[in-house]
Amino acid sequence: MMRSYKDIRNLEDLQAKKIELKVEYILKQNKLKADTKNFFHQFTLGSLIKKYATPGNLFKVDDKLNLSGTAMSLLLPMFMNKTLFRGAGFLTKAAVGLISGKVGKSLDAEHLSAIFNSVKGFFTKKKDKKDKKFIDYGIPPDSETY
Repeated sequence: MMRSYKDIRNLEDLQAKKIELKVEYILKQNKLKADTKNFFHQFTLGSLIKKYATPGNLFKVDDKLNLSGTAMSLLLPMFMNKTLFRGAGFLTKAAVGLISGKVGKSLDAEHLSAIFNSVKGFFTKKKDKKDKKFIDYGIPPDSETY
């Protein structure tokens, strides 16, 4: 892109053009950083889960096979026995396994996505407050350029 510098007549014009080019450079740099951040954010684990593990997608598969209930009926008893009931006896672990297996079968994709969204909500609320800063560029709100 060729620039025209015909309007530079004296040192003040040169200094003004220099400042204008620096501001343009910084704005383009910030835009490029934001675009790069958004591009890489598309491929994080959270955004991929949000994109592909939506309740609508899970319901289609889950209505036919009940994969989430089967997986939870197997994983929940193991999780409970390994963490909460680590030092418990055989009968307690067996009872916990039976109860958590029944509870796991009743969990479907809708319940799992609601649990995931509520846990995710605890972390995203804190992050959103930090990102919302007001940046004043000196342009009044009733300006034509606003």
